[in-house]
Amino acid sequence: MLDKVSDLAAVMADMGVRAKAAARVLAQAPTETKDAALRAMAEAVEAATPEILAANKGDVERATAAGMAAAFVDRLKLDEGRVAAIAGALRDIAALPDPVGAVTEEWTRPNGLTIRRVRTPIGTIGVIYESRPNVTADAGALCLKAGNAVILRGGSDSALSSRAIHAALAKGLEAAGLPADAIQIVPVSDRAAVGEMLAGLGGAIDVIVPRGGRSLVERVQRDARVPVFAHLEGLCHVYIDKAADLDMAVAVTMNSKMRRTGICGSAETLLVDEAVAASHLAPVLDALAAKGCEIRGSEAVRALYPAAKPATEEDFRTEYLDAIISVEIVRGVEGAIDHIARFSSGHTEAIVTEDAAAVERFFNAVDSAILLHNASTQFADGGEFGFGGEIGIATGKMHARGPVGVEQLTSFNYRVSGTGQLRT
Repeated sequence: MLDKVSDLAAVMADMGVRAKAAARVLAQAPTETKDAALRAMAEAVEAATPEILAANKGDVERATAAGMAAAFVDRLKLDEGRVAAIAGALRDIAALPDPVGAVTEEWTRPNGLTIRRVRTPIGTIGVIYESRPNVTADAGALCLKAGNAVILRGGSDSALSSRAIHAALAKGLEAAGLPADAIQIVPVSDRAAVGEMLAGLGGAIDVIVPRGGRSLVERVQRDARVPVFAHLEGLCHVYIDKAADLDMAVAVTMNSKMRRTGICGSAETLLVDEAVAASHLAPVLDALAAKGCEIRGSEAVRALYPAAKPATEEDFRTEYLDAIISVEIVRGVEGAIDHIARFSSGHTEAIVTEDAAAVERFFNAVDSAILLHNASTQFADGGEFGFGGEIGIATGKMHARGPVGVEQLTSFNYRVSGTGQLRT
């Protein structure tokens, strides 16, 4: 374990050099080789299940002893099913079309030049994440499929789990004849390692992807000297419109909030059209409360549902990642749009309604990365989009937006073919 800044800087710089060399190999690797590596990685993860679970047990015990919230421990915890899901995601990514070399556009100019825009690898991706050990496999696999090398820096809370998973990934790479340096993991939990990555490792890192809480992402966006794919938080909303089916409103809200409260696609705010507040509010909130969800409501909500705790403005700005929801009554779809514009982080919003005009207005006016109609916000996930997995949900508006999967981890170049044309 390294603890001197000078040693750390040297180790990080060496990782950058090795990643850059591996990226050159990956950029030219055939699809068959990358897919073989991904399948070998899946087999290695399955074979290493006992070691991965033993390492995870240590992480969970430390988190529990430290008094971490139950939702945090849930994000951290692995079991045989979750390890199997990690291996399954690796195979799903192997089965995806290879984005590298895909022609996204092609046209011919009046002078006879043919121009193609072709997907290319980005180079080396730096991924900085916190408690989810499965990100180690997801990020490594997605970057590999897109022809990129990756340097992973997991959180200290999941360090043992992440290293055990990474060891299996390295075996898969070697089995397929690809360099193990294609997927590297920072060997220390020292936060100075993050600073080294944000500085770009001497030009080795092309993009940083942070996946974690507000403090991590704010630091990355503030200090990074390389481009960043990021979102601050998932302040996701469900809006129940006056034309919503009540049973569907209950089901969608329940799943959006309670399926897994600790993920970024979990709904944090419920908005109800005043036109149906008398009929729809109580059944939805009763269902949530019956499952242990704490209700925090505005004065208008508490007038109809006195069991709700008072909600402050700060509640509507809070990503709880827990069994807590803020509730407001709004004046139709325009009121919902205004509320979301004021408080949303631009991640994911859902509307429940049978009114096509309301859906069109909501979709056109709400400026978030993912919008859903009559479906749970927990579908905000690369795997559910058919991407085979994701590194995260990007809420920026440049290059990548929404689930960051294999296509979003590519760049492009223009390839121009002529027959001897000269410019006059």
